[in-house]
Amino acid sequence: MAKKTIVVKIGTSSLTEKSGKLDLGRLRALTGQVARVRDSGSQVIMVTSAAIAAGYSLLGYQERPVSVPAKQASAAVGQGLLMEEYTRCLAEHGYVAAQLLLTRADFSDRRRYHNAFSALEVLLSRGAVPIINENDTVSIAELKLGDNDMLSAQVAAMVHADLLVLLTDTDGLYTADPRSDPGAEHIPYVERVTPEIEALAHGAGTANGTGGMATKVEGAKLAAGAGVSVVICRSRDEDVLARAIAGTAKGTYFKAGSGMKTRLQWMAFYAPTGGNVYIDGGAAEALARGRSLLPAGVRAAEGDFAAGDVVRVYRSGTEACLGRGTVNYSAAELREIMGLTTAKAAARFPGRPPEVIHQDNYAHFETEVSE
Repeated sequence: MAKKTIVVKIGTSSLTEKSGKLDLGRLRALTGQVARVRDSGSQVIMVTSAAIAAGYSLLGYQERPVSVPAKQASAAVGQGLLMEEYTRCLAEHGYVAAQLLLTRADFSDRRRYHNAFSALEVLLSRGAVPIINENDTVSIAELKLGDNDMLSAQVAAMVHADLLVLLTDTDGLYTADPRSDPGAEHIPYVERVTPEIEALAHGAGTANGTGGMATKVEGAKLAAGAGVSVVICRSRDEDVLARAIAGTAKGTYFKAGSGMKTRLQWMAFYAPTGGNVYIDGGAAEALARGRSLLPAGVRAAEGDFAAGDVVRVYRSGTEACLGRGTVNYSAAELREIMGLTTAKAAARFPGRPPEVIHQDNYAHFETEVSE
C-alpha cells in the first residue's frame, strides 16, 4: 500500500478555550492523534493557527486584540510558545517537529514556491512532522482572512497530498447556519464546488477564529481542483483524524478533481498574471479537450503582457475564467493576429510558435471560476 500524505489544518477554535487563551490539553490531544497517524505509516503535515492566542495574554492583553499591530505582536510572542508545545508533544511520541512560516507571497514567487516544496520533501523523507503557520508577524491579509484555511489548501496542493483534513468547531457544511436554524440539514458529500455550494457558507463560528465556512469551502475548492480530497469535520469528535482518513468521521467530504502537475498548479493558482485573453466558444471547447489555443479563436487581449507571461483565459462575453496559461505573444502582437488563421499569423511573425498558448503550458479549471 502506497504511503499516504495527509495535511491536517487545526483552526484557532480547535486550540483555544472560550476565553481565547491557548488550550494546552486540546493541543496535546490533537498532536497525539497526529502521532498515531504517523505510527500507521502515513506522512503528516500540520498547518496550525493559534499563535495569537498563545501570546496575547503575555503582553498584558485581557482578551484577544483586534488591531493588526497588536495581533502581529501577539503572534511574535505566541509562535515560539506554540512550537515549543508541539515540539515537546511530538518528541514524546518519537517524532521531530519542523517549523515553517509562510506567507501568500511565498506561493506567488516561483522560486520561493519551489524552495518551500523542496524543503517539505526533505522533511517528509527524513521522517519529520512539518508544522506550518502563516507568518503573522509580517503579514496583514492573512490575519484578516482565512485562519489558515487557504494556506492549508495551498500546501496540500503543493505536495500533492492524498487528503486535506480541515479540523474546526463544526462537523461540516449545512444547508443553513445550524446555530440559528434548527431545520438546517447536514451535507455529507460535495461532488463539485458550485456557486450554490459557496452560497451556503457562513461566517466565523467563534470570536477567536478568523475563518469560517466560507474560507473552508474556498480552500476545499482550490485543493480539490488540484486533485486533493478534502474533509471538514469537528476537531472535538473522538479520534476524529483517524476516522476522517478512513472516511467514517461525520463531516463534509469534497471529491478530488483530476489534479495537475506541480508546474501547472503554480500557474493555475499562484502565478502573477499579466492580463486577460478572451476566446470564442470553439476555442474554449478545444482547450477543455487538451488542445492548444490558436490565433483564430482569440477575440480580444486585455492588459500589457509580454510573451512568456501568464495570462487568464476567459470565454468571450462571460466573467468565468477557464484557466491560465503562458502566452507566446505580447498583448500588442496578439491584437495583430487574433482571429487570423495559423498560416496568416505565421506570415505576420515568421519563426514564432503557431500557438498562442501551447497545451503543455495551460492549466484548465475543471470548474469555471470568477477571478
